[in-house]
Amino acid sequence: MRALITGVTGQDGWYLSELLVAQGDEVFGVVTADDPAAVPPGVTPLHGDLRQRDSLAAAVGKARPDEVYNLASVSSVAISWQEPELVADVNGLGTVRLLAVLRDSDVRFVQASSAEIFGTAAPPQDESTPVAPTTPYGASKAFAHHAVAAYRETGLHASSVILFNHESPRRPDTFVTRKITKAVAAIAAGGREPLRLGSLDVRRDWGYARDYAEAMIRTARHAEPTDFVIATGTSHTVADFVATAFACVGIDDWRSHVVVDDELARQGDSHEQRGNAAKARSLLGWQPTVEFADIVRLMVDNDIQERQR
Repeated sequence: MRALITGVTGQDGWYLSELLVAQGDEVFGVVTADDPAAVPPGVTPLHGDLRQRDSLAAAVGKARPDEVYNLASVSSVAISWQEPELVADVNGLGTVRLLAVLRDSDVRFVQASSAEIFGTAAPPQDESTPVAPTTPYGASKAFAHHAVAAYRETGLHASSVILFNHESPRRPDTFVTRKITKAVAAIAAGGREPLRLGSLDVRRDWGYARDYAEAMIRTARHAEPTDFVIATGTSHTVADFVATAFACVGIDDWRSHVVVDDELARQGDSHEQRGNAAKARSLLGWQPTVEFADIVRLMVDNDIQERQR
């Protein structure tokens, strides 16, 4: 198989490309001219930008892919409040530009959607949950999600994987989970700077990023194009994540190292996101393989090793 991945230098792009390369596929990665990140081993880089349709067409023409995975996005909810036009252009219109390039092809397309499209809907959320985003990021992903469905109606094998939170040691430190594990590693090494967080009561369904990349491949190769919620079905609070991270370094009194700052609380945030992945389990044979505590430990151990290096 020949696969083309946008967002190949991100967390999910790395895991997805590793899985595809390991099974012998030829993998191409779309990178922008100003992307400083390294391309994963075994991936052929191609210039492209979701804001430029011609560049996407050129990348598709060179890769001649059987499968296209659209993972590229501005993925910060906070940034989406600061730069909503950029987020809408990249996440929403960028997806449409790529779909338009692929419309008359027999490519199999997978869109990395987000649980943020459900806004504040009561958990558990599944494929039938109304799409009602409450942030510019969620709105941009919702637009892309609906566009995938529209192009699917024209005959394109286009699917969305609605990804709930998924973490790994490759998670950028702009995300709260990595902020937590890096702070824990620093405090364990003697650092005195407290960990500043917004609400500790927000609940999220945290899975392992590599498992979610596996779900993307299974979705692309499923006989019929459709949408799948990818989640563990279990939620934990931010406080649970913090306590688990500190426990990894033998610190029980974690609250003495944490400062709650209301200014860090995200506007429009859902109190709880918890997905029901029954459809993916049934039709794809997919299930998560790494437990919550083990994900946290992987991240903490990685950040400790990074400090030592």
